[in-house]
Amino acid sequence: MTTISPVKSQAPSKNRDMRGKSECGDSLLAYEAMTDTWSKPDWECEGVRLYCGDCLKLLPQLPAGIVDGVVSDPPYGGSYDTDYTRFSGGLSPNRNWGNGIVGDDKPFDPAPWLAFEQVCLWGYQHWAHRVPLGTILVWCKKRDTQLGTFLSDAELAWTNKGRGCYVCQHTWHGFDRDSERGKVLHPTQKPVALMRWCIERLGGASIILDPFMGSGTTGVACVQTGREFVGIEIEPKYFDIAVTRIDQERRQGRMDFG
Repeated sequence: MTTISPVKSQAPSKNRDMRGKSECGDSLLAYEAMTDTWSKPDWECEGVRLYCGDCLKLLPQLPAGIVDGVVSDPPYGGSYDTDYTRFSGGLSPNRNWGNGIVGDDKPFDPAPWLAFEQVCLWGYQHWAHRVPLGTILVWCKKRDTQLGTFLSDAELAWTNKGRGCYVCQHTWHGFDRDSERGKVLHPTQKPVALMRWCIERLGGASIILDPFMGSGTTGVACVQTGREFVGIEIEPKYFDIAVTRIDQERRQGRMDFG
């Protein structure tokens, strides 16, 4: 079982220009092609391109072969109730997220993302019948003494490489968290450390796409691991949060390694 913890951003390579191009020649050419042929992003900085819109409408504009990894936590299609004030335990009124998650009112279809070279999608148990065999990632989000208590012990992701099953232990249960304590930015927010673990499992993937970006956790993880990132979020309020988080992480990385 892997136990993960927060880390500082990796130092930017000396061979990266102001757009964040990679030392790798293939990645450099891919980034140039993406810059030249894809639509202008709503926010862009140093290897990060963020779009506020519907990912299914933007996907056809993505040049083939540009992105070599997809890491995302999509809406599962369960009409998830995001009013957490219904739980006992003293959660504050601001934990009522209102109208839920866009796209969660219908079953998730992973088909548009299966053509990518490497894929990691959370919520596997909700759409397992729609994907072929692959590797299963298990995020155990409770401590041993909490297992079997209120709400799920773990969450599952599917990846399209291999046939294994791997467990990551990172406590994220109510107010008991190993990281990012008090930072509640999205109703289905994942820890940065978890998404970093997912990205690192993709191995050589250097340009990561998150088509359901939410509050930008995958983007922060990409900055920390030195990857390029393309993020798409349909809700403007979460898009703005993602921009702030990713930009802050990028600036912090400069301060740490400048």
